[in-house]
Amino acid sequence: MTTATTSTAGAAVPASASAAVIEASGLTKRYSGATRGAVTALDGLTLSVPAGVIGLVGANGAGKSTLIKILLGLLAPSSGSAAVLGYDVVDQAERIRTLVGYMPEHDCLPPDVTATEFVTHMGRMDGLPPTAAKERAAESLRHVGLHEERYRLIGTYSTGMKQRVKLAQALVGDPRLMLLDEPTNGLDPAGREAMLDLIERIGSEFGISILVASHLLGEIEQICDSLVAIDSGKLLRAASMAAFTKASAVVAVEVDEGTAELGAALRAAGLSPARDGRALLVRLGATDAEADKVYDAIRDAVADLGLPLNRLERRRHRVEELFADESFELDDRIDIGTEDFEPRGNETGAASTTGTATGSETDDEH
Repeated sequence: MTTATTSTAGAAVPASASAAVIEASGLTKRYSGATRGAVTALDGLTLSVPAGVIGLVGANGAGKSTLIKILLGLLAPSSGSAAVLGYDVVDQAERIRTLVGYMPEHDCLPPDVTATEFVTHMGRMDGLPPTAAKERAAESLRHVGLHEERYRLIGTYSTGMKQRVKLAQALVGDPRLMLLDEPTNGLDPAGREAMLDLIERIGSEFGISILVASHLLGEIEQICDSLVAIDSGKLLRAASMAAFTKASAVVAVEVDEGTAELGAALRAAGLSPARDGRALLVRLGATDAEADKVYDAIRDAVADLGLPLNRLERRRHRVEELFADESFELDDRIDIGTEDFEPRGNETGAASTTGTATGSETDDEH
């Protein structure tokens, strides 16, 4: 499999294009309906997405599938503009589709052909000659782990195998960019992990940029270089994973015992700690001088109470916090000041992000 820089899909991006693989400005899509009235699926979306593995996250119905279809030129926006690899989604949609591999969310595979036949056919649709299409189909199926099963009818495949066929057909044309719509849909935990490993490997080994749409935050953030979060068609934030998870203006302090007593002592010192499992969260303040005073107060309180200090560190932001409140701001997420400090048993406060959903899996996606 060649890398994106030697793609067989066509010529390079126009010289006028920026380094972004996806750009949108004021992108809006409205659907009109006789029974439900007008529905706004995308609402003034403006973003610039760099190369790499990009997560597109949001609840089902947030507008992820609509955005992907517009990027492929399958839907026309109501207003605004978008470009993929430097090409306009309205005027140059056919060109975009020669450079992009697409894995749809829903099962759309013919049951009565083999995986080899289907992926070869998709290679021919991408413009590959017959022999090259067959060779590339074999390569793609090998890369997704279906080499030994490639001559079986697709109708006999498990859900996980069908998802891999969909991934293989998106890969067969040697795309510069892949758009994957809910690639872990219908898979068990082991299958989801295997699919994410495949996606990460394709991105790193082949140099292909990949946009992965999902409502499962905990899974998607494991493999992404950057993240685009949308809700009800509006952009919540687009940034690198490092920016999403940077250190906050809150320090976490954890002791073996005496958490309630420590909380009371910190309140007496003029701080407003909040309980987070076995830890206390304390805001550091806006300046370095204020932060130093907070650290000193914590250390003094711990020493005065004679408590063993397990942890004292800056808390890092978690991606799922973005969806907890519409008024999300990076340094104002934590609600400080109204917690009691009754012991809560053996709580750890470590919220698992694996499989964290941003919305119901049964909601309709526009």
